[in-house]
Amino acid sequence: MPELVGLIIRTECGPGVLHQLTGVIAQHNGDITSVEIIESKPPETRIYFEIEITGDPAPITSGLAGLTVVHNVEIVKTFQKIYGKRIIIIGGGAQVGQVAIGAISEADRHNIRGEHISVDTIPLVGEQPLADAVRAVARLPRARAVVLAGSLMGGEIEQAVREVRAQGLLVVSLNMAGSVPDAADLVVTDPVQAGVMTVMAVAETAQFSLGRLKKKVF
Repeated sequence: MPELVGLIIRTECGPGVLHQLTGVIAQHNGDITSVEIIESKPPETRIYFEIEITGDPAPITSGLAGLTVVHNVEIVKTFQKIYGKRIIIIGGGAQVGQVAIGAISEADRHNIRGEHISVDTIPLVGEQPLADAVRAVARLPRARAVVLAGSLMGGEIEQAVREVRAQGLLVVSLNMAGSVPDAADLVVTDPVQAGVMTVMAVAETAQFSLGRLKKKVF
C-alpha cells in the first residue's frame, strides 16, 4: 500500500537542482504528488516534496542526501496529515468573518474526532479580484470548498464559479444579490450557518450529503 511521505530538502541554489532531485525520486519509484520551493535565497534553497512510496523511504532519502547539491534531507508529516482539507472563504470583510466563525467552530468539532480541516480567509472587493481569487482556489493544494461571502456578486465571478465547480470544487454562496447564488452548489442566508454547512459537507465524520438535499437554498 503506497504511503504519502513529506520531505524537506535543503540544497544549493542554481539551475538543474530540481531536475537532480526528481531524478533520484524517480529512480526509487517515488511518485511526486506535490512540490513547493519554500524559499530560494543564495546560498541555499528549501524545497518541500510530498511523495507516494511503497516500502521504506530510506533509499530515497539516502539517494537524495548523496547528491553533491544537497545539504540536508528531513522527513516531515505531510500537510494532509497536519492541515487536511482546506476551506477558503472569499468576499467582504464582515461577511467573511461571520462565515469563519461558523466554519472554525464546526471544524473544531470534527477535528477533535480525528478529522483534519483548516479554514483560510481573504477579504476582497471588486469583480475581477474576486473572480481571480475564485479561479485560484482550484489551484490550491487540498482545497475542497470555497465560500463566497458578500452582498453582491455576479458577472465574471459567476463564470469563475462555474469553472471551478466543473473541476470538482464545492461552491457555497451566501444568499446575495447577483447571479453567483444561481451558479453555486449551495446557498445559505445566514453566514454562520454557511460556514457550518460547508464544513459538514467536506467532513468525513459528518452525516451530511448535498446529494440528499431536496433544495439548495436555505
